[in-house]
Amino acid sequence: MPLKWEIFHDQKLVHIVAQGRVTLPEMEEHFDALAVADVLQYGKLFDASEADPIYTDQDVLAMGARLSAYTATLKSGPLAVIGLDEKARSAFRRFVNISPAKRPARLFKTEAEARAWLKEVADQVDDQRNQPFHTPKG
Repeated sequence: MPLKWEIFHDQKLVHIVAQGRVTLPEMEEHFDALAVADVLQYGKLFDASEADPIYTDQDVLAMGARLSAYTATLKSGPLAVIGLDEKARSAFRRFVNISPAKRPARLFKTEAEARAWLKEVADQVDDQRNQPFHTPKG
């Protein structure tokens, strides 16, 4: 599996490592597992330094729709991505641009930098559940 993650409840952190080709189905499985585990509000340390993201424009739109559904009912924690090559940077920008969450998100060169930043912003969690757009009418 190209995505592996470990949840650290005591740190409110999810450490994700991507290796090789990562496609929409893998990302969907990843988001679903984090939602079921009720850890989307945790900080995410996503190591994409060995990832080869494979996403079409349609995939990005589908991912955006899925993320909208999640943020309607769940909080979103900060995201720190490690990745140096242009493919990783491009995938990060596309993901952040399509995501409805307004949580802190940054790209880093090293894990140490990413971890330090996550500690600084750990309490900055986006909660769109009470926004008018997500509030049922009636």
